[in-house]
Amino acid sequence: MHHDRPALWTRDFTLVTLASIIGAAGGIAGTFALSFFVFDETGSTLASALVVAIQLVPHVFVPLAISPVMDRLPRKAFLVAGDLVNGLAYALLGLWLLRHAFSYVGYLAVSLAIACLEAVDELAWVSIYPEVIPEGAEQQGYAVSSMLYTTLTVVMAPFAAVLLDTVGVPRLLLAEGACAVVAALIESLVHVQEREREHEEAYTLRSWAHDLRDTVRYLSQEDGLKAMFAYMSVSNGLYMGYEPILIAFFRTAPGMSAGLYAFFSAAEFVGRTLGSMVQYRVKIPPERRFPFTFAVYQVYDLMDACLLWLPYPLMLANRTLCGFLGGNSSIMREAAMQRYIPERMRSRVNAFQGALMMAVGSTLAVAVGALGEVVDYRWCLTVCGMLTVCTSWIAIWPRRAAVRRIFESAE
Repeated sequence: MHHDRPALWTRDFTLVTLASIIGAAGGIAGTFALSFFVFDETGSTLASALVVAIQLVPHVFVPLAISPVMDRLPRKAFLVAGDLVNGLAYALLGLWLLRHAFSYVGYLAVSLAIACLEAVDELAWVSIYPEVIPEGAEQQGYAVSSMLYTTLTVVMAPFAAVLLDTVGVPRLLLAEGACAVVAALIESLVHVQEREREHEEAYTLRSWAHDLRDTVRYLSQEDGLKAMFAYMSVSNGLYMGYEPILIAFFRTAPGMSAGLYAFFSAAEFVGRTLGSMVQYRVKIPPERRFPFTFAVYQVYDLMDACLLWLPYPLMLANRTLCGFLGGNSSIMREAAMQRYIPERMRSRVNAFQGALMMAVGSTLAVAVGALGEVVDYRWCLTVCGMLTVCTSWIAIWPRRAAVRRIFESAE
């Protein structure tokens, strides 16, 4: 055991982890500040939701366009350049806001450009990360990765709430830019050995179209996957739409503040961490996985529906419980779905699912933002929660036998 323990923490893995910590810490603080900044400047949940929606668009199209190129060039260059340019973009935005008034249209344009950079950076990171994990240490490597964001959110969100009112958004953006540049410099020191790819067959437009048809043909016969994709797209889309509503509520409701919102968000991440830890230790029998997950969906969505009607301490309890249940069900669902999908089609099916979720998510985020303009924020969240409950009964329950097969496919 003693011999195996240090195997994961090689020089390259340590450098990539350190870069991830610095980059993510800056990103969480900057995103938190900007989400409040847009609402403060516009006073509109629809305007805030449009920012969320426009940032999702590149995550649908950019990976499809760039991945063939990335497979033929060193991915490390994309990773380093992505963080470097991203950092410079945030720093320039911070400098601009120090000297000029806020421009909503200008901010939308900058958000779109930064989202394109982040989509490239994210794809490069996902592609290169397995190369820095020593063979045999994959489980520990991904465990470290999954814990990073949760821990950093718990730490950085309350810290960012304090900085938001003390140093202001422009200086927070300068700090985020500096973090991204430092992360890029650390990543440049990684000595990853990338495989030779020059002699691989070119990926043509015809090949892309054939892969797409093959994927559509497969999914047309898979009622269980279609049911899960439909529910996940709607529930995740409405959840993304909640964000501007929650921010508006905490900014306008008596007794609420950005600081309280930060702890409110952290509570769900704490719950998710606890749920992940339980899932790591406790094995649920295959025949109980679907009933458990479906029950979690009902509880989670009903808790969303009543969330803003509760006093603040119960809101924290609500989010912690939802995080705990969501952490358990999402791990179970992902493990089952990834095992069920044929290995030869896994990337394409996952890409299709990702594109669908982003497309539906951006649409619903705008719709929820528009609803927040005309309906009380509390009723808005209640409507969304009940719509998600209805979606689970319409999409999943009639196809429960097919969905159950997916959950029982994982050992």
